[in-house]
Amino acid sequence: MNINATLTGELLILVALCIGLVSYVLAKGKTDRPGLAALLGAVLGLIPPLGLIYLGFLLFKQPRHADGNS
Repeated sequence: MNINATLTGELLILVALCIGLVSYVLAKGKTDRPGLAALLGAVLGLIPPLGLIYLGFLLFKQPRHADGNS
């Protein structure tokens, strides 16, 4: 079975983008900078196990309070 490097690279980029998008959605209510969280998720998504660990971190992170008190 041949492994096509182009297909592998495209799949890694697709996984990274998906993890970045899910990171943004999860981080909207839990961080002050969801864009930065999405970028970090996309970078970690290039190594899928690290991206999934990061998503788990965001999933279980406590939501921020609207009044500014932590």
